[in-house]
Amino acid sequence: MSWPEFNSWLQEGARVIITIAQALAILLGAWLLLRVLRIIVRRICDSYHLPAQVAVSARRLLGVLVYMSAFMLALGRLGVSGSVLWTALTGFTAVAAVAFFAAWSVLSNIFCSVLILTTRPFRVHDHIEVLENGDKPGLRGRVIDINLLYTTLLEEDALRGDTVLQIPNSQFFQRTTRRWRSGSPPAASAPE
Repeated sequence: MSWPEFNSWLQEGARVIITIAQALAILLGAWLLLRVLRIIVRRICDSYHLPAQVAVSARRLLGVLVYMSAFMLALGRLGVSGSVLWTALTGFTAVAAVAFFAAWSVLSNIFCSVLILTTRPFRVHDHIEVLENGDKPGLRGRVIDINLLYTTLLEEDALRGDTVLQIPNSQFFQRTTRRWRSGSPPAASAPE
């Protein structure tokens, strides 16, 4: 390796090291700034006798703001464009919001099934009725299965034969449920 090649290689390495050192200096400066800001917040909260929760919330908010700003500055110093990061972050957030909204009913039913299995408002083989309103009869039958999305009821109706109802688990937390623990429920009145 000739001296000019070595010299250019050394200069390029020094440039990379200086850039990394600047990014680390930004992060160190953010840490020091946050320490000072936390002391100021503590003194303000002590002098005005504010609740501890106010101090904790203020410190967390300042921490997020300072570290996010420092992270963006450090990445900018390393050559990453802030607008590209911002575009990627907002795009990801929008996609996540749409996906969460689209899957909300499924997630709600899964969460409600966990609640049903842990709180046990009814069990398999119980006779239940999910009431609509005070003047309307509800969905009733014997519980034959509880899975992540639905609770399956065997509807024992002499007019139609035995039918199966699949009720979304979230419905049990939106309506009143009547349960008969032992034996069969009283016969339902015939529809008019």
